[in-house]
Amino acid sequence: MFPESLLADRTRAVEVSGVRKVFELSRSLKDPVNLSIGQPHFDVPEAIKNAAKAAIDGNRNGYTVTQGIPELCSRLLADAQARFPAPAQVPPGGERDVLVTSGTSGGLVLALLAVVNPGDEVITADPYFVAYPNVVALAGGKLVTVDTYPDFRLDVDKVAAAITPRTKAIVLSSPSNPTGAVLNAATQKALAELARDRGILLISDEIYRGFHYDGAPQSPATYDPNVLVIEGFGKTYGITGWRLGWAHGPKRLIQEMAKLQQCTFVCAPSIVQWGGIAALDFDVSGIVADYKRKRDLLVEGLKGAFEFVVPGGAFYLYPKAPWGTATEFVTEAVKHNLLIIPGSVFSERDTHFRVSYAATDETLTRGIEILRTLAKKK
Repeated sequence: MFPESLLADRTRAVEVSGVRKVFELSRSLKDPVNLSIGQPHFDVPEAIKNAAKAAIDGNRNGYTVTQGIPELCSRLLADAQARFPAPAQVPPGGERDVLVTSGTSGGLVLALLAVVNPGDEVITADPYFVAYPNVVALAGGKLVTVDTYPDFRLDVDKVAAAITPRTKAIVLSSPSNPTGAVLNAATQKALAELARDRGILLISDEIYRGFHYDGAPQSPATYDPNVLVIEGFGKTYGITGWRLGWAHGPKRLIQEMAKLQQCTFVCAPSIVQWGGIAALDFDVSGIVADYKRKRDLLVEGLKGAFEFVVPGGAFYLYPKAPWGTATEFVTEAVKHNLLIIPGSVFSERDTHFRVSYAATDETLTRGIEILRTLAKKK
């Protein structure tokens, strides 16, 4: 027996992902209706596959510079500078820079390790992405949540009230996982100004930037150059397993994140970075339109049977359980061969559950039928 005394305290602060538990459960079911995993169901575009294959055949299989291959970094930096022009007067270290990371999760870990000291606090909305409590704990910090029920709109006054002398960062996710909620421009501006005025780092997790259905993407970095933005390729191009993300923000912060990457992830996978260049030239508008159609299919199918807020982005719906706790409802769903995620994985409440519509229409239709049947069960 391995002695428990050898384990570091941080291992007790980090929990196994509830989403991964459902993922493992899916392997034990026969032909499950799987609406649980937030992973695009479409095939990776051929041009992106071919670029990665060409990198392998071209012997680009070794380490890259930590920051990322120059060919990709220059494209990403040009994109960031075009979307977020620098103010007329930029102090030294404040100019925008980029870092290619091992997925968006890698970028988030590096950012928090770079700014959070033991005991520092990080504010986020509840519901939140399942990894947030764990990566904050890994950095030695404490996650402070701001309740957004029932409409999942983040109240800036509540965020301000949650700030203490130990607050070091605010983490936003828009569009949100698990709710699909999108922060409007006014809220993003107010949060950027709040963070700036209080001397707090605002981290904007924009992994789902490509999936906005009811308007153009917005970012708090529009309103303050000190906002750190974390983005990724996985969801947009269906390459989640390739682990390719990028961060852009103040050069001084990016320098420290790059230093930490040198001795942890080392660099993002080399061949994947070449695939990323090809991805930047691929038009995803058709994919996004199809996912909007799937959202509308799910919304229409569950209307009248469940309470929910129509999501503005990502590919999730977050309905309220019609009876019992969300965990009880999800447990019953599993008995009907349907895999969904209980809200307790993403929240301090166990009242809602997450449905992913990153699935075929046939799977969605089967899921809708099961959910409507379950809604009438009690």
